[in-house]
Amino acid sequence: MTFINASFLSAAAIALAAIAAPLSAAHADAPAKPVIVLVHGAFADATGWSHVIPLLEKDGYTVFAVQNSLTSLDADVATTKRVIEAQKGPVVVVGHSYGGAVITGAAADQANVKALVYLAAFAPDSGEAVGVFADQIPLAKTLVPDAAGFLYIDRAKFHDAFCADVPAEEAHIMGIVQKPLASAIFGQSIPAAAWKTIPSWYLVSQDDHAISPDLERFYAKRMGAQTSEIKASHVAFISHPKEIVHWIEEAANASAK
Repeated sequence: MTFINASFLSAAAIALAAIAAPLSAAHADAPAKPVIVLVHGAFADATGWSHVIPLLEKDGYTVFAVQNSLTSLDADVATTKRVIEAQKGPVVVVGHSYGGAVITGAAADQANVKALVYLAAFAPDSGEAVGVFADQIPLAKTLVPDAAGFLYIDRAKFHDAFCADVPAEEAHIMGIVQKPLASAIFGQSIPAAAWKTIPSWYLVSQDDHAISPDLERFYAKRMGAQTSEIKASHVAFISHPKEIVHWIEEAANASAK
């Protein structure tokens, strides 16, 4: 039987503690990663982020994807605001398309929101209707209303208008499961624009057939956002998820400094 001297154990414990102490201190000093809140746009739901979520989680981020009703801007702002307010630490809020209008309203006066990320998104000013620039929204020409005033994208035009760089089979399913938008939303607005007080990042989709890339550039310039462009359709987060995650994390890293 082998016996280990007690004094040796004591010395080893002291040595390990000396090594662990600075490591623990360094870990304690490291800023916590912000929570990422993802907000979908019209004709979609939160499952559209399924290409992005695993990549963000792999990099150590906690992620929430909001499920909005698309029945009114006020309702979707309220739903998104509840998710933001439920977080204990810093938050980065990401909005795609109509989701950009939602985050612009929901993040206003939210002290824990450190950055806004717009992906081919609406970024209205306070009191400005979502659809005020209708002539620069080509998607509008593909919309079909139902009897209750909700809008769908014509399924025969869905692939080209919404997600031209997504494989045809996936685009076909997206067209079938699309979530309709209340037509009244295009005339609705938010009382305060969060991008006026919160640092913003904007990614323009150069091959967007839903919102004019020039309108996206206008929004980005007006808000003074950190801006980049990607050669992608309206749904770059589906066709180019790695690049989108890199862009979100760039905003997250900058907000932590």
